Amino acid sequence: MQLGMIGLGRMGANMVRRLMRGGHQCVVFDLNPENVKALAAEGATGASSMEDFAQKLTKPRAAWVMVPAGGATESTVLKLSGLMEKGDTIIDGGNSYFKDDIRRAHLLKDKGIHYLDVGTSGGVWGIERGYCMMLGGSKESADRLDPIFKTLAPGRGDVAPSPGRENKKSTAESGYLYCGPSGAGHFVKMVHNGIEYGLMQAYAEGFDIMRNANSNEVPEDHRFTFDLPDIAELWRRGSVVGSWLLDLTAMALTEDPELSRFTGTVQDSGEGRWTIMAAIEEAVPCDVLSASLYTRFRSRQDHTFAEKLLSGMRNKFGGHVERAAGG
Repeated sequence: MQLGMIGLGRMGANMVRRLMRGGHQCVVFDLNPENVKALAAEGATGASSMEDFAQKLTKPRAAWVMVPAGGATESTVLKLSGLMEKGDTIIDGGNSYFKDDIRRAHLLKDKGIHYLDVGTSGGVWGIERGYCMMLGGSKESADRLDPIFKTLAPGRGDVAPSPGRENKKSTAESGYLYCGPSGAGHFVKMVHNGIEYGLMQAYAEGFDIMRNANSNEVPEDHRFTFDLPDIAELWRRGSVVGSWLLDLTAMALTEDPELSRFTGTVQDSGEGRWTIMAAIEEAVPCDVLSASLYTRFRSRQDHTFAEKLLSGMRNKFGGHVERAAGG
């Protein structure tokens, strides 16, 4: 099957490679001609412009947009929609806000163009592990492009279905799933990433507690010095807290136990914020996810005015004197 890919960054390029390994034909375009040239050398059909890209696709055309969420995705989808025709499909595989998907789907529907929002998880490892995909939008188009999703997905591998699912027919066991109408795919991916924030924060706090177990704050006979890379490796094997995130944690600690090349400033790419916004709209409490997002905000500051005010209040009502920086 043929697929067009716009955006040949770390994920887009590797998705093209995985598809070509699976026997699919790919037409590729990127604002950087060198990225196009590299994949053309590996067997893809390169395009010199979006117009050239659209012309090289076979009707009914399918174009996957894999560029940064926000303005880049919006402008790419809108320009592409002017080059596509009734029956063609545009796929947004980035981390777009689900409400933007709903709006774009309505715009494209008037032109007879199918729209799919595909939340895609797998990162730089997806080329080998496969990509977990959450699909929303045109069911007709999702069904037609099933061979594409099946190739990109991890597949069943040696992971048995959960008990009780043996007789249920679903693509979920293969690592991809049609979740519902427009916006549904990115809604599920949004919550997925919100949960990811919480899991990451739990690991981070737990390892920080162990790292400081030899602190002067505790009695000397209560102090411990732990080998954190070894503990991370230990927990990967049979522990109830084992996960791919723990695998990555173990790798990071083995490479650099002090994590000296990181500043501790942690960015967020938007999905955590959107998850909290959705929870507020639904009146659903999400204490852990909210706290993990706020911790990322906190990581980008030194001491805040709010913290200084806390010290001022403690000093006034109780005469408490805070420890000086470094003291």
